[in-house]
Amino acid sequence: MSIERTDSAQPAVEFWFDPICPWCWMTSRWVTTVSEARGFSVKWHPVSLQVINEGNEPGSHAERMREGHRLGKVAVAVGREHGAEVVGKLYTEFGTAIHPGARDDFDGILADGLSALGLDAAFAKAADDDQYDAELRENTAHALKIAGPDVGVPVISVNGVAFFGPVVTPAPEGEQALALWDGIVAAASVPGFYELKRGRTASPQF
Repeated sequence: MSIERTDSAQPAVEFWFDPICPWCWMTSRWVTTVSEARGFSVKWHPVSLQVINEGNEPGSHAERMREGHRLGKVAVAVGREHGAEVVGKLYTEFGTAIHPGARDDFDGILADGLSALGLDAAFAKAADDDQYDAELRENTAHALKIAGPDVGVPVISVNGVAFFGPVVTPAPEGEQALALWDGIVAAASVPGFYELKRGRTASPQF
């Protein structure tokens, strides 16, 4: 279903993501849909669930979080040279392969994502280059500071007000996508609003 693009006042929107998280992926698709309809841009920032979970017992997701961290370092490297808009496009390539594509050949996902955007294949080396760790950790610490404590991804900031979520499946489309966005913006405008939650009864639906 198509939705009409409007010329309403453009909010300042930032989005913190780890490419490996399926819930973050669906939220990002919703934000992308709304940004295209409403005509605002999104600043995309990679973070690391591996960093967030440091000190916890390694679980079944440890290896995937390690790969998400590697992809995040590549996003940091790309962002330094090409900016946040290209980081968002790279996230789209990574996420499409990982989530609806159900791929787990992460070096291949990395190479294909760079190629699809015409980026230098040498950026792949950043996945295993420690020089990008500090910035990825700084991004993660900042996201936790503005939306935390005790949160993961996604983290969204609207006009300087940050929050974790929304967690939603499947990604809303059409008028429903806009209605949810307007509700989130309204909640963010209330200084004392902190939390609204219910238990999940569905798995990620891509």
